[in-house]
Amino acid sequence: MNLIEVRNINKYFDQPTRMQVLTDVSLDIEKGHFVSITGKSGSGKSTLLYLLSTMDTAFEGSIRINGEEMQGKRNRWLADFRNHHIGFVFQFHYLLPEFSVLRNVMLPALKLARYSPAEIEQRAMDILKLLGVDGQATKRASLLSGGQQQRVAIARALINEPLIIMGDEPTGNLDSQNAAIVFDLFRQLSSERGQTILTVTHDDDFARRSDKVIHLVDGRIAG
Repeated sequence: MNLIEVRNINKYFDQPTRMQVLTDVSLDIEKGHFVSITGKSGSGKSTLLYLLSTMDTAFEGSIRINGEEMQGKRNRWLADFRNHHIGFVFQFHYLLPEFSVLRNVMLPALKLARYSPAEIEQRAMDILKLLGVDGQATKRASLLSGGQQQRVAIARALINEPLIIMGDEPTGNLDSQNAAIVFDLFRQLSSERGQTILTVTHDDDFARRSDKVIHLVDGRIAG
């Protein structure tokens, strides 16, 4: 089953002059697959991820996620869709340093208010345990190592049970050992929990070991 269906996407930047960044991009991503988007700097990979995240709505073509068409939707509808269905992991973790690890993970779920605070706390602890950082739950986020902080960021991305986790260079700030840990966590989430993972990466080894690689060259899918 295709969770994401992209058809004939064209994307332009208008500043300082009009330039085409993506050209006639079409792709399918199956539910539960672990997919990497690769390409040189300027190839359009981050632009494509940003479109798929629904945060950029200025494009030509069609993006369907879980059967819903993203083209033409209002910003409020898209924001609600993101909150319910997409979790984000970035190169930098963006944790709130003065808050505890547990609180950082709980915040998106408290905002969504799908569960009671007590239920959210239990879910957050369960996810932290899955990712091997439950022992850090009461610590301030600023006191964790870089690898631990990125695992907490993954936990935060999972708290609202998203259809898709999207990562923008999620191992870019990590050493090889912690990058391998993050990869293994994504692999586990995909294979054992049926989680769909979509990441932009410069790490060739990371990409090679994912289920599918979408390689961009000058705004087009290669191969």
